[in-house]
Amino acid sequence: MTAAAPRLLVFGPGYCGRAVAAEAAGAGVCVALAARADAPDLTTVTHLLSTVPPGEGADPVLARFGPGIARAPALRWIGYLSTTGVYGDRGGAWVDEATAPAPASERSRRRLAAELDWQAAGAGRAVDIFRLGGIYGPGRSPFDDLRAGRARRIDRPGHAFARIHRDDIARAVAAAMAQDRPPGVRILNLADDDPAEPQAVIAEAARLLGLPAPPLVPFDTAWATMSPMARSFWAENRKVDCRRTKTALGMAWRYPSYREGLRAILDAERRPAP
Repeated sequence: MTAAAPRLLVFGPGYCGRAVAAEAAGAGVCVALAARADAPDLTTVTHLLSTVPPGEGADPVLARFGPGIARAPALRWIGYLSTTGVYGDRGGAWVDEATAPAPASERSRRRLAAELDWQAAGAGRAVDIFRLGGIYGPGRSPFDDLRAGRARRIDRPGHAFARIHRDDIARAVAAAMAQDRPPGVRILNLADDDPAEPQAVIAEAARLLGLPAPPLVPFDTAWATMSPMARSFWAENRKVDCRRTKTALGMAWRYPSYREGLRAILDAERRPAP
């Protein structure tokens, strides 16, 4: 008798959640998407992924569905999308999957708390915590800001950001859930191989569009007009090493740097509709 296909439930049908769902479905997994207001059937779910960010209190998914998740009879794998922000500021130094978290912002402290809650909720099951760099991809890239005239190149040499293409996130999550591994927690970093300065990324996007790169804005000038969220990003500087993650998942990034990722986005935009 053929074994039943895995059943994946994704909490959070947003940008990443839908990409993971499509990747998993393409591999033959039965997929269901659930928003926070839904009441999904957990009785046949074998794999569960949460992409929902934490609120000011308990993790919103666990607050509502925690008891049902704990009782889910077929559930053997849980994934949670977190952020590399939990590593905090490292003054430009490298971090990897073994680096102890040291979140500085309140938002990152809530993320780490949610990670710990999901680890506890997954006791007796395989749990993968995915720590993501800045997410970009189709419809969410420097091209959009350049076309809208709101792109800024902030002059702060040596300040690098981790980033990861949405499709590599989907591939990594699908690869992780396809593995048959024993219960326990695993930390996986999802960031490309080139932690570049943001001004370089915007300049490359402008070049691909055939536009002049926006002028450099002094950091102190830009800081004065930044939102609190933007300031929290710029207050931290670290590089993220993902070699252990790629080895564990047996994969390489499709887009190892922003150069390949931006080119692929633009090529897809320019491709004639079928």
